[in-house]
Amino acid sequence: MITVADVTKRYGHVRAVQSLSFDVQRGEVVGFLGPNGAGKTTTMRMITGTLQPDEGEILFDGEPISENPTEAKRRVGYLPEANPLYDELLVAEYLEYVAEIRGMSRPETRSAVADAVDETAIGDVFYRPIGECSKGYRQRIGLAGAILHRPELLILDEPTEGLDPNQRVEIRRLVSSLGHERTVLLSTHVMQEAEATCSRLVILRRGRLAAMGSVHELIANRSGGARYVVEIEGDGAVAALTNLDGVTSHTAEPVNGRTRIELLSTMAEELRPRIFELARDHGWTLWELHREKASLEELFRTLTADASEGDDDEGGAADERAQGSDAGVDASREQEERLEGGAS
Repeated sequence: MITVADVTKRYGHVRAVQSLSFDVQRGEVVGFLGPNGAGKTTTMRMITGTLQPDEGEILFDGEPISENPTEAKRRVGYLPEANPLYDELLVAEYLEYVAEIRGMSRPETRSAVADAVDETAIGDVFYRPIGECSKGYRQRIGLAGAILHRPELLILDEPTEGLDPNQRVEIRRLVSSLGHERTVLLSTHVMQEAEATCSRLVILRRGRLAAMGSVHELIANRSGGARYVVEIEGDGAVAALTNLDGVTSHTAEPVNGRTRIELLSTMAEELRPRIFELARDHGWTLWELHREKASLEELFRTLTADASEGDDDEGGAADERAQGSDAGVDASREQEERLEGGAS
């Protein structure tokens, strides 16, 4: 559906995005991950047509969006991280205004508003001023505006930022349900959210592609080993366990008169039977033994550990500049520009 082909974007001498290539297939919910300043916002703005790449191209169903940017924008819904809204408007007035900017007829507006309200579950605040709505409802209102014109591709930039845990769960469920009928590109810093919501991940580092694939594939291919947790009581246990073949590192600490040991092994062979046999043969008391799954958070840290948020010659400083470029712009003006860009 969307193909980002060898795209580069510069801000002066700073490269925000560098030779970036990935695709998003129809019907996928793709997580777009990376540390602050990795180039995510810049890339999303290029996909929406707000920015143009300096090199490479972005294709929509095989056609460069630069050849027909107006049509491409009509097929995309975008919820920016700032989520600009008109606090003085009722929710109903806001959605009607969005529909008007989109050039929708009155019958189309009635149908589209009803569907958006139903999908985002904002009926309880439909006649309430936006300024009186909670953060969770405001995100839902922004999503309703983004899907009002029934886009094929929905781009969400940190949709759960600033929400409490309960609100995060609600928005996560909403995004999952929206993905049943649409293609979704979701930027987030919450690994649990990405793991629970996304069918595939695209991870950026300094404006470049660091990794791409399903959560399972990425963890299996990049985790670098298995971690075993052993809680044991017995003389010589630490030395024996840490000398097992394949163990590359370990930590050990006393816990309630016992020893808790964490072993990292690079071997494909399962170590738990060998650990159990050692405990049996030496007469140790084995209180706990389990193998921990590698986590997406650990993988993320491994892939982006040395990525600087403000690197002068990579994507960090430039993407921060892109994210902050609207700081002095009135929210209503930003909203009008976004909507007019999609409707023009």
